[in-house]
Amino acid sequence: MIAVGQKLPNATLYEFLNEETEGCSIGPNAFEVEKLVAGKKIVIFALPGAFTPTCSAQHVPGYVAQFDAIKAKGVDEIWCVSVNDPFVMGAWGRDLNVGKKVRMLGDGSAEFTSKLGMEFDLTKRGLGIRSQRYAMVVENGVVKSLSLEAPGKFEVSDAASVLKQL
Repeated sequence: MIAVGQKLPNATLYEFLNEETEGCSIGPNAFEVEKLVAGKKIVIFALPGAFTPTCSAQHVPGYVAQFDAIKAKGVDEIWCVSVNDPFVMGAWGRDLNVGKKVRMLGDGSAEFTSKLGMEFDLTKRGLGIRSQRYAMVVENGVVKSLSLEAPGKFEVSDAASVLKQL
């Protein structure tokens, strides 16, 4: 499992964009983690799945609500990563009104999640490989803090807890 002081592994994450920008079309776009984190301070939080109860009611909304306070601590971006496809992540972001506050990044094949050592096998419950619930602060690709939730818990990866680490 990734640890504080280590560099994030490179992987491809996918984001559904609602607006065309230079070099990015409307719809799903692929991004290399290595390029996205270069020279930036990023809060990354991950969760088991889009549209799930805790994730939809508390996890993502907490980061949207704390956006200004997190940005005030010098954070360039906030990412939500889940082992879902970019279409689902885009729809979920629209449903939760995240706007441009949280980047909803799909890791549909669990490439990034597996390279981090954060995969969680829920195959017996019909959900396949998922991500554990965690939050990390990354500066220029290096993990500065990491908070991994115990199974079934939501106590250390929330926005208020991350704010204390910034």
